[in-house]
Amino acid sequence: MDVISLFKTLLKFKSITPNDDGAMEFIKDYLNNFEVIETQKEGVKNLFIYKKFGDGEHLCFGGHIDVVPPGDGWESDPFEPVERDGKIYARGAQDMKSGLAAFLWAMKNAKNFNGTLSALITSDEEGDAIWGTKYMLEILKKKNMLPDYAIVAEPTCEREFGDVIKIGRRGSINGVLKKIGLQGHAAYPEKSINPIHKVAQVLHKIAGVDLDKGDEYFAPSKFVVTDIRAGMEVTNVTPGELKMMFNVRNNTQTDKEKIQKFIHKHFKDMNYTLTLKESAKPFITDPNTKVVTMLDKAIKKETNITPKHSTAGGTSDARFFAEYGVKVVEFGVKNDTIHAPNERTTKEEVIKLSKIFKDVIKKWE
Repeated sequence: MDVISLFKTLLKFKSITPNDDGAMEFIKDYLNNFEVIETQKEGVKNLFIYKKFGDGEHLCFGGHIDVVPPGDGWESDPFEPVERDGKIYARGAQDMKSGLAAFLWAMKNAKNFNGTLSALITSDEEGDAIWGTKYMLEILKKKNMLPDYAIVAEPTCEREFGDVIKIGRRGSINGVLKKIGLQGHAAYPEKSINPIHKVAQVLHKIAGVDLDKGDEYFAPSKFVVTDIRAGMEVTNVTPGELKMMFNVRNNTQTDKEKIQKFIHKHFKDMNYTLTLKESAKPFITDPNTKVVTMLDKAIKKETNITPKHSTAGGTSDARFFAEYGVKVVEFGVKNDTIHAPNERTTKEEVIKLSKIFKDVIKKWE
């Protein structure tokens, strides 16, 4: 089975989070000479499939079989891949069954490797991600089987295939601030405390403000207000409370404590409460790390492009590898139609991606 046939087979599974629709069993059959560790919890399936070729380092490919619901606007069945003008259309074509097919094919065709070669595949990357990659890594830690390096095959390229490797990701901190006032009649503002007026006095000092200067690899951490609401949708009552929600996509220079201090600086004379929840931690992999340099060389060889090292975008399961000290990077096909109707990628990209992964495996030392 060539990589395109494998790709099309994977695309036919209606693997909407967290259902794998039988894809995990297919993958086990495909890599039938690899050892298997499986978990299933709260409807989420995880597959860790590995082969020890020697006593060297452990390289793991990371990915997810699950996809988001197809939605409306498709010109063809989203789970029946259609090939047209060199492109393959189906849900998951970019995110990320292309990457999955590429590394599974490369693993299948690996003749030897200086160490342990593995893949960690989950059915819950697009969902809450509680019982997916994160949970499986906990299991692997207990078994003393954590990888040394990981390549997560998410779509990373921007304008042309080969132009971007993700060597880190920003974190994400969500906040809810409640400004407590005193409800009253709009005709007697002196008898009430209007939280809208209070917050309006400082909003321009916090909304859209950079909390740090960023660095060579990270953009500044920006305070982004996402929602403000107060009152009862009437014109003669001032509200007793205002609720403001915000998000900070933070780099390694900003954390929850820094955000707390930033809020207190502007709200210290007001009655308020603040709740912060960190949904992802920022991480960075040294660009001189082996997995980065070898991937760089393989991409250059196949595409004649020297990839940019980036940390842009949202979060991915790479963050969970990083939390366990695994040196992790992300590389995959172009990212321009993920989660959209008529999601698609090119045959050429999938073939080149599989060759790049095969080259990394072959030349790993």
